[in-house]
Amino acid sequence: MSQVDVFSTEPLLGNPVAVVHDADDLTTEQMAAFARWTNLSETTFLLRPTLPGADYRLRIFTPGEELPFAGHPTLGSAHAWLEAGGRPRGERVVQECGAGLVAVRRDGERLAFAAPPLVRSGPVDEADLARVRRALGVAPDEVVASAWVDNGPGWVAVLLRDADAVLGLRPDWSAFDDLEIGVVGAHAPGSETALEVRAFCPGIGVPEDPVTGSLNAGLAQWLLGERVLGERLASSYVAAQGTAIGRRGRVHVDRVGDGDDDEVWVGGATRTTITGELDLRR
Repeated sequence: MSQVDVFSTEPLLGNPVAVVHDADDLTTEQMAAFARWTNLSETTFLLRPTLPGADYRLRIFTPGEELPFAGHPTLGSAHAWLEAGGRPRGERVVQECGAGLVAVRRDGERLAFAAPPLVRSGPVDEADLARVRRALGVAPDEVVASAWVDNGPGWVAVLLRDADAVLGLRPDWSAFDDLEIGVVGAHAPGSETALEVRAFCPGIGVPEDPVTGSLNAGLAQWLLGERVLGERLASSYVAAQGTAIGRRGRVHVDRVGDGDDDEVWVGGATRTTITGELDLRR
């Protein structure tokens, strides 16, 4: 197995994912138990593919449940698979997961995945938005915009007035219920990064996720697709995440095209920090 730090070029400042290789003989119960034991935001298992065109199949577990798709586990698992000698069938790595096939490309020294289609998008109704505001502890006039940006994990997104407002949040964990909330605010022009992002998902055992590929993918599809920030957000930008909990995540977003056929790619640095063997024998 490997543990890969994702979305940071600096050791121990990204989001780690545990990757178990050759996991076909493990049961779902063993996978879930190991994910609870690692207590990382996600633990993944590499298996033989079942769909034509896929290079491998990936199962993704949080400490609380299995996910059909997640971003930093996709990049970390692709890194581990390539590092272990995996050879893609084509120019890009093709991952099979619960959300279908996801392409991963080499982007210079980074890896990037193609954002999968949203399974839920559009406005957030007032009842759900009131729940979101209670969980975040913000007043109605502090929310600039909101939308569903669910590509599997269930994200609802909230835009606040700026990055400082995002960093100043003190969530009420008891008010989250089943909500998985992504919050974003823009940094001042000329800053190192364009956006500040935070991801809260205590319902799946991860109160605050350090750096979140799936959320950043959904945010990009919303913010760029609807031009929520107008000309303030370029089609290629870098988002910061993890600042509030002592990480230094950097998520590179690139929108290719400008229409119905456009693609959003989400990338970042990947680095193996731990290698070892997994023994689940009784």
